[in-house]
Amino acid sequence: MAADVYFTRDISPSGLMRVYEALGARPQGRVAVKLSSGEGGNTHYLQPALIKDLIQHLNGTIVECNTAYPGTRDVSAHHWQTIKDHGFMDIAPCDIQDEEGEIEIPVEGGKRITGDIVGSHFPNYDYYAVLSHFKGHMMGGFGGALKNISIGMASSNGKKRLHSGQDEILPNPFSGDQDSFLEAMAEAATAVFNALKGNMLFINVMNNLSVDCDCDGNPHAPVMADIGICASLDPVAVDQACVDMIYVSHDNKEPLIERIESRHGIHTIEHAVEMGLGSRDYHLIDLDQR
Repeated sequence: MAADVYFTRDISPSGLMRVYEALGARPQGRVAVKLSSGEGGNTHYLQPALIKDLIQHLNGTIVECNTAYPGTRDVSAHHWQTIKDHGFMDIAPCDIQDEEGEIEIPVEGGKRITGDIVGSHFPNYDYYAVLSHFKGHMMGGFGGALKNISIGMASSNGKKRLHSGQDEILPNPFSGDQDSFLEAMAEAATAVFNALKGNMLFINVMNNLSVDCDCDGNPHAPVMADIGICASLDPVAVDQACVDMIYVSHDNKEPLIERIESRHGIHTIEHAVEMGLGSRDYHLIDLDQR
């Protein structure tokens, strides 16, 4: 069944509010806002000025987890400093979800992993609003909603498991089989969605379109002009819509397409469909034409 994906070219606080309101979502209880806090040295992450109005409208708490590699977010002390430096503490409460430990949630029907390791604070929230900066990714090909709720919501050990592409963490997790890694991400994303009983919404912002992720402290400069914002209640559909917009663009799309294809990035979407997480078929609703 095709999912609704709402789109605007207006990358602004009001544009973000508009796509959110179009979703018709009514988050209840304690709301988490999952985003990437951005590695130190990176300036492509979603800026506080852009997202402040929506987060405060949701009365949300910004949530993140520590990384699996040395840097400015590898341990909580470093990560808190980065969160502060990047301005997130000025707009909302923040929570590093694996600061006090981790828990495992089940993966049903996966072929790579049987459980997803997330931060121990994961169950403290009733609803997750997932704000993703859509862009390329050194290992995943691209990063959007699926990456944000899999690798992004995994604890440091959980990230190592996903990169290993299996339950047992490899001595060098980043040396695992590529498709196994992509499939493990799709399985982790499904586990998160199911654990929350679908109490989630997904907004992808297509700006600062670099071939590199916000986890890179020295990313390649953006290669394309900004495109807009997509939103859906289906994480597969919103990522598929963004990928499609890259492919139909006339603005120097080749570097980003090469990054996606060389990493077999679309396979994350393919396996997410196999896992029953969502649909690649969607109705694109252009809010600018209303």
